[in-house]
Amino acid sequence: HDPHLLVTNWSTSTSVCNWIGVTCGSRHHRVIALNLSNMDLKGIIPSQLGNLSFLAWLDIHNNKFHGSLPIELTNLHRLKYLNFNNNSFTGELPSWFGYFPKLQSLSLSDNYFNGVVPSILGNLSKLEHLLLYNNDFKKINSYKYEEKF
Repeated sequence: HDPHLLVTNWSTSTSVCNWIGVTCGSRHHRVIALNLSNMDLKGIIPSQLGNLSFLAWLDIHNNKFHGSLPIELTNLHRLKYLNFNNNSFTGELPSWFGYFPKLQSLSLSDNYFNGVVPSILGNLSKLEHLLLYNNDFKKINSYKYEEKF
């Protein structure tokens, strides 16, 4: 994709629903999907992304986004698919990822997340697909516990 295409296509003279990478629902004409993958986009994720309350699909993989993820993303309660692979996100993986009740796919590989993977991800009952490889997560050493009597 040509990143300059967004500059000309994403304008106030055009309906948001006609913008490249944007899909709107047929009933309410609200943004339900953003596919901005492979567009050579750079920068941080704006907190205003959390205002897209009908968003169910968010794919921004293979770009050059960086920084930490804004807590406002917790407003996206309808998210089913999230792909942030192959960017340059940093910081600890937020525990609030465990609060997306409809999330089926979470892909965060090839970034610079660190710390430990929050155990709350285990609460995502609908999760079918989880990719976390190629980050800087701490390894948890396992050891054999033996009781001594």
